[in-house]
Amino acid sequence: MPLEIERKFLVSGDGWRNGEGIRCIQGYLNTDKERTVRVRLGGDKAFLTIKGLTTGATREEYEYEIPTAHAQDLLKLCEGPLIEKIRYKIACDGLIWEIDEFLGENAGLILAEVELQKENQVFERPSWLGEEVTHDERYFNSNLCSYPYSKWPKGKK
Repeated sequence: MPLEIERKFLVSGDGWRNGEGIRCIQGYLNTDKERTVRVRLGGDKAFLTIKGLTTGATREEYEYEIPTAHAQDLLKLCEGPLIEKIRYKIACDGLIWEIDEFLGENAGLILAEVELQKENQVFERPSWLGEEVTHDERYFNSNLCSYPYSKWPKGKK
């Protein structure tokens, strides 16, 4: 069974900015807590991803590349609003960090994610890394569809 072990952080400052990102649009065909089904279109690639229930920082993940035309059709079936973001990949101390700068209804939110080999893996924290939000479900992309960052009460972000 393929597992994803991922930790998520808020981003502080602009020290991570270098290079071009890829504009992504993603939507959810299902946002049930025990299983999500996501469609993502980024650049000239598209993926269908099924994720299981998150336990700690780990969950099952099945990801399949699909034709971009299929992704465009599937995005029309997704729960709204769609997630729009620019994704940057940053190599740092042997790890690849994915920085998502959200647009649209989630504008103003910037998150960093890193996939690890094990949950308790020790890693060097880049200087631009802020508060860890791995366990805060508000920051799950599947939840940002139904409760976008722009609608969060001030002071609760």
